[in-house]
Amino acid sequence: MKKLKLGLPKGSLQESTISIFEKAGYRIRVDERSYFPSIDDPEIECMLIRAQEMARYVQDGVIDCGITGRDWIIESKAKVVEMADLVYSKRGLRPVRWVLAVPMASKIRSVKDLEGKRIATEAVNLTQDYLKKNRVKAIVEFSWGATEVKPPRLADAIVEVTETGASLEANNLRIVETILESTPRLIMNKESFKDRWKRRKVEKLALLLQGAINAFGKVGLMMNVRRKDLQKVLKILPALQKPTVSPLSDPRWVDVTTIIDEKVVRDLIPKLKEAGAMGIVEYPLNKIIL
Repeated sequence: MKKLKLGLPKGSLQESTISIFEKAGYRIRVDERSYFPSIDDPEIECMLIRAQEMARYVQDGVIDCGITGRDWIIESKAKVVEMADLVYSKRGLRPVRWVLAVPMASKIRSVKDLEGKRIATEAVNLTQDYLKKNRVKAIVEFSWGATEVKPPRLADAIVEVTETGASLEANNLRIVETILESTPRLIMNKESFKDRWKRRKVEKLALLLQGAINAFGKVGLMMNVRRKDLQKVLKILPALQKPTVSPLSDPRWVDVTTIIDEKVVRDLIPKLKEAGAMGIVEYPLNKIIL
């Protein structure tokens, strides 16, 4: 049997990635003592790999494909094929940012003020490219962790990844500039991409994962509406596209189905009831294929 070797990001993205796979229809089980999770697709073989290393292993053909951030693809300068942009993060459906940050009291106000300064970061290549682009010479040191606590004693500034900025603020740091926005990417080895079976397998996986991400925060609503009340109900409904209106056996009634943001349902359902909708059913969504 043919096998697709798939790398899953170990660490901060691990839990959210497995959750998205479950929404996409794949059941993954992780043994705490193993780096080889099981998956309910006999044609896929999984391995947990740090996102920082993923692109290099995909490039070298150790695995056929994997999920890692655009930031780590750029940082490792890996030559891979990007199959899908998957917009999610540890805590939500949004990009993360690599930012230049300094202590609140620092006189550094822009990248130009970094001349001759010391910068700590895990993304050394990313930072050096940023400095080169801005024609600034500074000392860039690799940080093994706890980068936020290094200024001002161990570094003048840091380049760090953030989702909300809360950790930087908690460490009395302010953001000077955003260097890069990054989202997870489904990437593929160039030789594996040439294999028709593997490419088709990854394309199907990408379709389902993007469908699962599209469905996050969305629910379906269906209801019965008298034809005479239909326009009132349609005016109330927000929709992903346009609500589907279908005739019922009783010609005086129609069925209305739509997809909406889950956060508006609480306020919307009473309004729909007042407008004449009946038999209102809210149901969860696993995938939306656009």
